[in-house]
Amino acid sequence: MTLQTALLQGTEILEEASISVPRLTAEVLLCHALLCDRAYLYAHGDDELTQLAWIHYGRYLNERLKGKPTQYITHKQEFFGRDFFVNEAVLIPRPETEHLVEAGVAYLRQHRGARVMDVGTGSGAIAISVALETGLPIFASDISTAALRLAERNRAKHQAAVQFFAADLLTSVRAGSLDLVISNPPYVPGADAANMQAEVRDWEPHVALFAGDSGFEIYRRLTTQAAVALRPGGRLMLELGYQSLAGVREMLVESWTDFEVISDLAGFPRVLAATLKS
Repeated sequence: MTLQTALLQGTEILEEASISVPRLTAEVLLCHALLCDRAYLYAHGDDELTQLAWIHYGRYLNERLKGKPTQYITHKQEFFGRDFFVNEAVLIPRPETEHLVEAGVAYLRQHRGARVMDVGTGSGAIAISVALETGLPIFASDISTAALRLAERNRAKHQAAVQFFAADLLTSVRAGSLDLVISNPPYVPGADAANMQAEVRDWEPHVALFAGDSGFEIYRRLTTQAAVALRPGGRLMLELGYQSLAGVREMLVESWTDFEVISDLAGFPRVLAATLKS
């Protein structure tokens, strides 16, 4: 079997199973089996597929048919122009979260000595991206030790100045010690689980997805703790869930000012930033 034939067969199998973007998915999985890039795949389409590569490719296709996200099969997700290792211990970084990184980087370029913490770091994609874009040291925490082990792997790969530690949000942070808190916290209401894509609900870690019955439980704890951990005048930046802007803003009205809302490319409010009142 040639590489081109394997690609066509894989595409057909995924298409029949209604897997999204079947052609691209087949390309990614075949490249992963061959340990090559897409350019090689098309330049050598007439080459014979080795038995070992076929075994791997078949296993990857079978895993995808069972709903396993492609990123968990290849252990790779691109974020902010860099490849990050991912597995089932962490959420798969989304392009929408790049807006949060952009907001943090823009702030830090105006506040070069700021002390920064990424809360709920997961794969470390946010903290590592901010550190590399600004050249500043970043602190990052997560409640999951499995996530922290993976984040450290990404930190080492990218040689980023990030220090990871285990913590439940900001509970272990000294009062008034931070200038910027940045976070993509869990914000999915538990009741929404039934309506989620199965590959998200069944494969990604629930501790990083769900935030209680309303979806605001983690926001409420985090904003309360941020008001203690930040110095007066410090900045808080949060990724927003669907239709969560009004509820999160309401939590901040009393103690925060200088609100900024950043929308994603689809026009949905994606990031809310606010400054702690002096």
